[in-house]
Amino acid sequence: MDWINDHKIPLGQWMEMLVDWLIGNAAGFFDAISESLEWLILGLTDWLLQCPPVALIVAVGGLAYWLHRSLGLVVFVVLALLLISNLGYWVEMIETVVLVLMATFLCILFGIPIGILAAHYPRFNTMIRPVLDLMQTIPTFVYLIPTLILFGLGVVPGLISTIVFAIAAPIRLTALGISSVPEELLEAGKAFGATRWKLLFKIELPAAMPSIMAGVTQCIMLSLSMVVIAALVGADGLGKPVVRALNTVNISQGFEAGLAIVLVAIVLDRLCKQRNPKEIK
Repeated sequence: MDWINDHKIPLGQWMEMLVDWLIGNAAGFFDAISESLEWLILGLTDWLLQCPPVALIVAVGGLAYWLHRSLGLVVFVVLALLLISNLGYWVEMIETVVLVLMATFLCILFGIPIGILAAHYPRFNTMIRPVLDLMQTIPTFVYLIPTLILFGLGVVPGLISTIVFAIAAPIRLTALGISSVPEELLEAGKAFGATRWKLLFKIELPAAMPSIMAGVTQCIMLSLSMVVIAALVGADGLGKPVVRALNTVNISQGFEAGLAIVLVAIVLDRLCKQRNPKEIK
């Protein structure tokens, strides 16, 4: 044991050397990514903040009714948004929703194709499984440090850390859904001369849609769980008043900001939840 302890593997030093190499050789690339993502996030946030809150509440309520045909859900969504506005966290709520939606969009954009590849190629699935396990289990503050160094202080490192933490859910559940498609459906498609792309878009993806939507919902919830962590590196949103309340031991502010996060989570979960076929008339 003494010999093992005396010959420590310098994993931390290797990672530090990698980050230093990236800073020295790809600083312009990371700056371009940071500026582009920040421009998109701030632009969308400013656009939503220019809309009257009442108009946004009505629009979200109309979206809820169009998606689920449930008056109860519409009433809940409207009351939840009105309560958030009454508590004084409307601006922070918009900033949080934009961050979550942007992270979810990027997770879906990259996660679903990776999940499809993992379902079709078992060797690729075996290769990425340890990486996904590492991304989900490693403490968030560990990869928050290199993202902060590479992308600077602000909303972008919080977004990147959120993506790293949440992207495993759509990858895993997409792969699970594609792998669980009944073989009879695939055989029927092949019998009618369907190509691989038609099998994917006409059979596999529709059959796996419940699993894929579950991955999207989990991605949203995981992104919301990173709101407070992202606030520690300069991201705006509901995480900031939570951190401020924690530093000042302000119970009322912490409870109100936490309640706003819970309401946003419930609203997004209900909106993205796939409609039960029994409810369709």
